[in-house]
Amino acid sequence: MKQSASNRKVNEQAREVIASILLFDVSDPRLHLVTITGCEVSYDRSVCNVYYTTDPERYAGAQAAFEAAAGHIRSLMAKKLAWRVAPELRFYIDHSVDQAEAIGAALASEREHQEKRIEEETTAEDREF
Repeated sequence: MKQSASNRKVNEQAREVIASILLFDVSDPRLHLVTITGCEVSYDRSVCNVYYTTDPERYAGAQAAFEAAAGHIRSLMAKKLAWRVAPELRFYIDHSVDQAEAIGAALASEREHQEKRIEEETTAEDREF
C-alpha cells in the first residue's frame, strides 16, 4: 500500500510514542530490550499495528507482556497524542531483523570460505615454483 507523507508522519509519531512509553512508563521486565521497529496506523486511526523485535528466545514472553499491557499502553498513548481516537493496538513480531542476521551470517561464512580457498590456491602455486 502506498503511503502519503502525512500517513508516514502519523506512523512515525505512533512508533516514537510507544517506544517512549516502553522505555519510561512500563515496568514489565519482559518488555526490556524490546525494540519497536515500526507502526502502521489505519487511515481513520482506529487500529495501530505495532511491529517489534527482541531476542528470539524472548518472543513468547514479550508477546504475553504486550497482550497484558496493551490497554495500559493504549491509555498512555491517548494522553500523549492529540488524536480524537485512541487506536486499538495489535502487536506483531518483526522477523525481518532475524532474516537480516541470517543473511549477514551466510555472507560472512561465504566470505570466509572464499578467503580460505584463495589462500589454499596461493599456497599451492607457491609450492609449484
